[in-house]
Amino acid sequence: MITAIYPGTFDPITKGHADITQRAANLFDKVIVAVADTGNKKTLFTVNERVRLAAGILTTFKNVAVIPFNTLATDFARKKNARVIVRGIRAVSDFDYEFQMAGMNRQLNADIETVFLTPAENLACTSSSLVREVASLNGDVSLFVEPIVVAALKEKFST
Repeated sequence: MITAIYPGTFDPITKGHADITQRAANLFDKVIVAVADTGNKKTLFTVNERVRLAAGILTTFKNVAVIPFNTLATDFARKKNARVIVRGIRAVSDFDYEFQMAGMNRQLNADIETVFLTPAENLACTSSSLVREVASLNGDVSLFVEPIVVAALKEKFST
């Protein structure tokens, strides 16, 4: 049985994230969407809110679990007996950073492989930061995120 983790901040989870999760779920026996609780990165949603939103969206994937973590991804992978780290790449600009991260992760734990997946073409322009920016200006983000995320963003930006 091969377990993979898909780590990220998911602030908020997008349709692109869900697409990558589905692709990973088709490839691996178990996929853990690992929601990062990092103190060094300012997020709009708390880790519990991000876990709740991701779990709500990904419930249809029977081999997917959503779990928060606050360690190195390689340490979390080891703890969960995962042999693969899944990373999504939307464009060539993502590759340089992801390639460096994969190299660092290999140095930290050579037993864990990184697999890069690309989302559907219509989701390649979607990023959490762009979704947050558009939503903060009252723009319609329903093409990029699920309705529960649209509602959560409206609630965040109405206060």
